[in-house]
Amino acid sequence: MPDDPELAVLTVRFDPMPGSEEPLMAILAQYVVVTRQVATNRNIDLLASASQPGRLLLVEKWESPAAAREHLDSPEMAAMAAAAVAHLATRPEVDLYDAISAHDLY
Repeated sequence: MPDDPELAVLTVRFDPMPGSEEPLMAILAQYVVVTRQVATNRNIDLLASASQPGRLLLVEKWESPAAAREHLDSPEMAAMAAAAVAHLATRPEVDLYDAISAHDLY
């Protein structure tokens, strides 16, 4: 439909070092609060894996792929990355998706 908003979904998966789960979760929870205030952010959720202990996933919905890419270079993302790096066992896995059936109900 032509009036449907363009939507992009950004995911970031984090695997913390053993014992760093709580500090990493606190950093990401703060990032969620800050990112929800960005005008082009439609939604952001922080999820904990039910199958991989300690693994965390951010799922971010943006008004467009350009907005998502712009956010990757934002001060919010840079601050979160700087704070999180000491708690990570591996590099975060970042992926950008084009929305096929993702939408917000509001």
